[in-house]
Amino acid sequence: MFDHCLYFNTTALARLVDKEWTRAFKPFGVTPSQGFMLRLVLKNPGMLQHEIADELTISRPTATRLLDGLQALKLIERRGTQADGRHWVIYPTDRAEALHAGINKASGEVTRRIQQQIGKENFEETVARVRSVSSALK
Repeated sequence: MFDHCLYFNTTALARLVDKEWTRAFKPFGVTPSQGFMLRLVLKNPGMLQHEIADELTISRPTATRLLDGLQALKLIERRGTQADGRHWVIYPTDRAEALHAGINKASGEVTRRIQQQIGKENFEETVARVRSVSSALK
């Protein structure tokens, strides 16, 4: 019935992929959304909070909630900027740094597992097409 419905098929795919990432990040005590945000902060310490939201294509309030969760887990710290006290830069804590290699390894394993299931070329084409559709709909 919904074979040609973009909404139905992308949400069904998102649920399946979310299960994989939930399992991957569970040992680190973070959700997939928190895990990807933490990976970004670990790769780019000192990003402004709004830059993180933009990079992850999420709203600023959503970014704030995710950062609140990471801060409660003592994985990030917010520091005020000298230029504007309303802006925060985000840094990983030592605790986050200790998880860095493990989180990256778990992420790589999920990617490889999905590539094995659907084929590397199909995986890469699907990611490229989804990104293209997302860009076109913005």
